[in-house]
Amino acid sequence: MSNTSNTTVTTKNPFDIFIIGLRKGFNVAINNLMPNVLMAFVLAYILELFGVMAFLGKVCGPVMAIFDLPGQAITVLCATWLSCGAGVGVAASLIASGTLNGHDITIMAPALLLMASQIQYMGRLLGVADVPKKYWPVLMVNSVLMACLGMLIMRFLV
Repeated sequence: MSNTSNTTVTTKNPFDIFIIGLRKGFNVAINNLMPNVLMAFVLAYILELFGVMAFLGKVCGPVMAIFDLPGQAITVLCATWLSCGAGVGVAASLIASGTLNGHDITIMAPALLLMASQIQYMGRLLGVADVPKKYWPVLMVNSVLMACLGMLIMRFLV
């Protein structure tokens, strides 16, 4: 039994279930992920044009050198903290420009996973779960510290 609205379908056929899931996944990718990635890609390019990336490379270079990363990598981490899709877009832009390479992305991979979209999800998850606000900073700092630890470990494994 199927509904013509394409959003609610009741079926037991595995092929129909697969196609329905595929359509939903495609819609999420096109409507939610792609705009973030594209916006971040363009923003990173604009920052490069105006010299902000070079400035960040010099200012953040000593801190990021601890992880064997160029200073500009801080923009990937900051963007990822705001939105995972934005972090991917910034990383793609920096790879395209030759600022980052596979080695750098491998080192940052744990941080990208541990810090992904914290700002977006802070209200959505912590607020809905009724976590007292006094614990929110501790949870945020904990993820950033674990991300740094992950990058340090990856630095020595790669």
